[in-house]
Amino acid sequence: MGNKTRFSIAKSDIIRYFNELGVKVLSKDDISQILSKNRSFWRLTESLTVDKFIDLMLGGTDLQRHETKFPNQNIVRYSWGDIDVLDLALSLNKKGYLSHFSAISYYGLTEQVPKSVYINVEQSKKNTSSEKLKQQEIDSALSNTPRLSNNYAVYNDQRIYLLKGMHTNLLGVDTNIEKNIRVTNIERTLIDITVRPEYSGGIFEVLKAFENASEIVSINKLVSYLKKLNYRYPFHQCIGFYMTASKKYRDNQLQLVNSLPMPYKFYLTHGIKKKKFSKEWNLYYPNDLEF
Repeated sequence: MGNKTRFSIAKSDIIRYFNELGVKVLSKDDISQILSKNRSFWRLTESLTVDKFIDLMLGGTDLQRHETKFPNQNIVRYSWGDIDVLDLALSLNKKGYLSHFSAISYYGLTEQVPKSVYINVEQSKKNTSSEKLKQQEIDSALSNTPRLSNNYAVYNDQRIYLLKGMHTNLLGVDTNIEKNIRVTNIERTLIDITVRPEYSGGIFEVLKAFENASEIVSINKLVSYLKKLNYRYPFHQCIGFYMTASKKYRDNQLQLVNSLPMPYKFYLTHGIKKKKFSKEWNLYYPNDLEF
């Protein structure tokens, strides 16, 4: 009896198993483990490799194949039926989580329809520079256009970015068990989009997110995160500026951020051509940002 015939006999049991599995996205290793676990019950021979099993599944069940082509690797995943791009994106790295514009969208803080998905994958811990920050260093770094990641794949007309994020020990990362989604919480999201507005729709979208988050964000928690993250650059000045510009935050909330030291002149974003200056936040911002 050939593998194809044995598969046909076991097909109803196999389909029932996958229907009850409750997992949206699978890797080849996942399917290999499923095959090993159920091979004898399904009466499939040892000669039926995982590749042959997958081919039979693709040809005769709801199993679907999804390939994402990144600059340095192609990643293949399988789904049982149709899936959302977020499910696929989160399956690409088990340590990854939704961040930046994807987190803004998840919380409904934007009216824009996202064209990209951002997955943050934290890097190993690195030693931070103990050398004192100089104003000249800030001026030089922020005068240039930012370096953007090219580590993305196009899937159904959307870009999936795998960002190499700073090690934070998953600070402020929540898991929605019901939807199997890992995502930065509101406070961490507002910090991330401030640090990298380029992955967040730009500074006007960041400002809109601060406006929309005003009733649900804990500024106490946000400030505690900033202290733990201990950025070399004073991003809290940008956060305070966004809070002020949104006109949605109370004086006592602004004071929590304003109490942090501000010895350096900073910039709201990279490469500002025509700028204005906020004395309150010791910060340069584009002159077309009206508030």
